[in-house]
Amino acid sequence: MASYHLSVKTIKRGAGRSATAAAAYRSGERIDCQREGRVHDYTAKQGIEDSFIVAPEHAPAWAQDRAALWNAAEERETRRNSVTAREWELALRLMVFTEERAEITRAFAEQLVERYGVAVDVAIHAPHREGDQRNHHAHVLTSTRRLEAEGFTDKTRVLDAAKTGGIEIEATRGAWAELQNRALERAGERERVDHRSLDAQRESAQERGDALSAEELDRAPEVKLGPAANAMERRAMREAEAEGREYEPVTERGRAVHGARQARAMVRELRERVELARETYGAEREAGQGRVSAGLTALRAAAEKDRGRESEGEAQEQGDIRERLSRIVGREAGEEARGRETPAQGRESVRDWLGAIRRTSARSTRRTSTASATEGRGGRSKPALPCRQRSVLTST
Repeated sequence: MASYHLSVKTIKRGAGRSATAAAAYRSGERIDCQREGRVHDYTAKQGIEDSFIVAPEHAPAWAQDRAALWNAAEERETRRNSVTAREWELALRLMVFTEERAEITRAFAEQLVERYGVAVDVAIHAPHREGDQRNHHAHVLTSTRRLEAEGFTDKTRVLDAAKTGGIEIEATRGAWAELQNRALERAGERERVDHRSLDAQRESAQERGDALSAEELDRAPEVKLGPAANAMERRAMREAEAEGREYEPVTERGRAVHGARQARAMVRELRERVELARETYGAEREAGQGRVSAGLTALRAAAEKDRGRESEGEAQEQGDIRERLSRIVGREAGEEARGRETPAQGRESVRDWLGAIRRTSARSTRRTSTASATEGRGGRSKPALPCRQRSVLTST
């Protein structure tokens, strides 16, 4: 499953923020705020790939002028604690080309306009030069009032009310996921995104009988790094790259995130190999091969996956995988005398094995999450190490 991100924030006057400043920063422009009497000049800001405004069909002409639009939004609000804008932050990691990113973000903006009748100001940002170079993202700033021919009118209370706000946000998250999945399908990609919680995804996998996916989804959500820890980890990555050594996280939260990502990557890799082994085993059994013979063929298929691209380090890893798969085959071979087993029954041991891997990974994640909690209390804890393959072997 591909990575999904959509977050929603509000621009609150009571927190010292303004829609004019937010729009200027995200678009890299200069806006003179008439209400504050301040100049927000971000014309020197770099990394802005594209920016545009989408407004309702009958909106005034000045809606396409960024400074006029957000000054009007600020002027329409009279309270000291008014919410003057809403921001939707979108991850665009899956969109490879600039045109794709602009097209899918514009489609999302148009859906917001159609659903709520608001003005939408989009800014697409390139990754930070020191960060993950896949991290393209968009800042979508929307007004909190409907924009009609006479200007800003009613508040979009449906997004603010306790009874309807959560439902609306969830529907919008689903719309963004659907747009991404359509784009991935057009591009011929197999990956898909899912906006639902891990629990909801796991229940869905169980309902359709996909035990392997259910096991993989039975994990805690990833810990959020935060700006300070993120900056420290980026610096550690740069230093490790400059010195030609492996990156090691330097914060408790960084270790938690790094360990969880390593565990998930290992589970994904193992799952691909297990599925290949399972399919090969089933095909060999249906072709009349014995259990040992079919198991060895499945083992070879899994071990030789991507052999053309494996490096010296990967070869050692694949040796460990080979050993683990050998144990599966060995257990099945020991029961040969008890009769022929159906392919469906043969898959149960594979699921049990992946479940053991998942439980080991989960224990590692819980340890690192507990360690990160002590950080805020000034406590000290021993840094948790990422899940190692030898721990998986002992758990099986």
